[in-house]
Amino acid sequence: MILIAAGSSLPFCGIDSQQIVLSAFSALGRLTDLRGVSPLYHTPAWPDPAEPPFVNAAAAIETDLRPEVLLAVLHSIEAGFGRLRRRKNAPRTLDLDLIAYDQERRDASSAVGDGVGLQLPHPRLADREFVLAPLADIAPNWRSPETGKTVREMLAALPLRAAQQILR
Repeated sequence: MILIAAGSSLPFCGIDSQQIVLSAFSALGRLTDLRGVSPLYHTPAWPDPAEPPFVNAAAAIETDLRPEVLLAVLHSIEAGFGRLRRRKNAPRTLDLDLIAYDQERRDASSAVGDGVGLQLPHPRLADREFVLAPLADIAPNWRSPETGKTVREMLAALPLRAAQQILR
């Protein structure tokens, strides 16, 4: 199972964050086998909650693309929605993260070529409610190859719960 997280806190060309996230997964589904998409969540911006809040979701996909190529595809989709990388944790139109690629383990130092810095599973997965809450809807029993903990267990271990599912 390959897991992707999405977030948006800024509109793009008149498209709001909810539609950006849904459209990004639609674009991803044209290039991969989209197996599931979570409901959307509102989450406060981090580290500065005064910035615009995020809309977050997660998807499970299958593909023959290698992680480095898939990451390039994700970055291309981000660029299509006006993603600019100005500063870390800045508000953005779209953020797509490769959270897990099956049970593959990789640290940044082992990545080569276009995968420089690619870590699998995502190194801060267990600390991010805005990733874990949507993942719990589509892959609650997925286990981290690093810790052996399920998504459900990682989410339950977080002290603060601020993500709220968007009802549609």
